[in-house]
Amino acid sequence: MKKILSLLLVFTTLFLGACSEEQSATGEAAPSKKVTLAYVEWVAEVASTNVMKVVLEELGYDVEILPVSAAAMWQSLASEDADGMTSAWLPTTHGHYLDAVKDKVEDLGPNLVGTRIGLVVPKYVTIDSIGEIEANADKFSGKIIGIDPGAGIMSLTEKALSDYGLNSLKLMSGSGATMSATLGDEIKNNNWVVVTGWTPHWKFSRWELKYLKDPKGIYGGEETINTIVRKGLKEEMPKVHAVLDNFNWTPAQCEALIAANQEDGADPYANAKSWVEQNRELVNGWLPK
Repeated sequence: MKKILSLLLVFTTLFLGACSEEQSATGEAAPSKKVTLAYVEWVAEVASTNVMKVVLEELGYDVEILPVSAAAMWQSLASEDADGMTSAWLPTTHGHYLDAVKDKVEDLGPNLVGTRIGLVVPKYVTIDSIGEIEANADKFSGKIIGIDPGAGIMSLTEKALSDYGLNSLKLMSGSGATMSATLGDEIKNNNWVVVTGWTPHWKFSRWELKYLKDPKGIYGGEETINTIVRKGLKEEMPKVHAVLDNFNWTPAQCEALIAANQEDGADPYANAKSWVEQNRELVNGWLPK
């Protein structure tokens, strides 16, 4: 009996060792391996990150999504505390963040093309250029309504204040939500208001808005939203890397999900699941071959 048990133990050990070697040879982690995606709580990034969470969960991964500041998002990839993110606005908005960690991350390229940032006003505001703001500072109550202080658009707006001589205005920090709420309140009263803005964003479908011209080019031209992953992800989790590398959609597809997320009581994760189901052909194109 002891001999039989010993043989069973040997065979079990060999079998488990073979399984371990097979997993190691493929380079792929077990399906339950945890994946962490960092993101900033901007509307397009909430949408894309939840879509990636749904798709990776369908492949069997345990996915945590981590809302952080822009600076912390980039640092989390450089320090390998996060595996990837779909929230890099390049080349201008997050360019300085990429420069600081470029040797520690991998840029997988654009997942959305046709984005833009700048200063935005309601169309009824009668100025058309950033250079005209200073002469109308009182009409704007001496404020530019911004978002979270770590956002790239905030540092660029500080530069705009200096380069355009907007000495009578103060940049107000807050969040994307407070910026949109303030914009809506001012529009209700037909007041002049200027905010830090970007495309895609649901505010452009809700209100008639315009970008102020930027002759000094502070905010750059059209941007892309890129996917960035930590170094080593391709070797350790090739399927995860493949999905993140293949992920791409259009502003219209993104904005459809953004709009759903603005409804009262909306659940971005539940909406992402519905969006994935409704766009299955597109999503299938992101999956590993």
